[in-house]
Amino acid sequence: MTGMCESLLQLTEHNLTFRQNLLTMKLAIAASLIASAAAFAPAKTASKSSALNAFENEVGVQEPLGFWDPLGIVADGDQEKFDRLRYTEIKHGRISMLAVAGYLTTEAGIRLPGDISYDGTSFSDIPSGFAALSAIPSAGLAQIVAFITLLEVSVMKDIPGTGNEHIGDFRNGALDFGWDTFDEATKLKKRAIELNNGRAAQMGILALMVHEQLGVSVLPPH
Repeated sequence: MTGMCESLLQLTEHNLTFRQNLLTMKLAIAASLIASAAAFAPAKTASKSSALNAFENEVGVQEPLGFWDPLGIVADGDQEKFDRLRYTEIKHGRISMLAVAGYLTTEAGIRLPGDISYDGTSFSDIPSGFAALSAIPSAGLAQIVAFITLLEVSVMKDIPGTGNEHIGDFRNGALDFGWDTFDEATKLKKRAIELNNGRAAQMGILALMVHEQLGVSVLPPH
């Protein structure tokens, strides 16, 4: 009888200990959930919402991602910062589109006729890709740098007061090519196409350069 009572007492004590441990575990889980919920505080949500509301109708915001800023670069809703970044994105996209076109053209073996320098080096002697940098005469490289500098300083920029309509509009009252004949919907569509093609070209030229350095061509043999 005494042994049975002792067994019942031990079982009771074990149940009490189990219940206490279970209660402690529940409290710990509850505390963890409360701490995790702090990550979704109203202030941060409001910040993200303000950025979304500020830029959700900008050109380039489209399905399936919508307004996508995973690093929160413009989470503060600063329009001036957004415009500066959009300006840079458009310019880099245009340069990358030219780069992809130039890379594919030279890789296909297409060259200008004649010589590239007075020493008899012809355009056809210049290889494609990174190897061209060491094959082009120094005077030729200097001319390329000078031409790009001229474009950057005098041409490829937005001059205020010349009637430009949007960020990246470099017509500056001198060029048009029929842009003013389009309606607003067509203009927005063409701007979105340019922006997306520029984004794709930035990834494209990066992939071409990386694969060339790895010795793995992504282009079909010719």
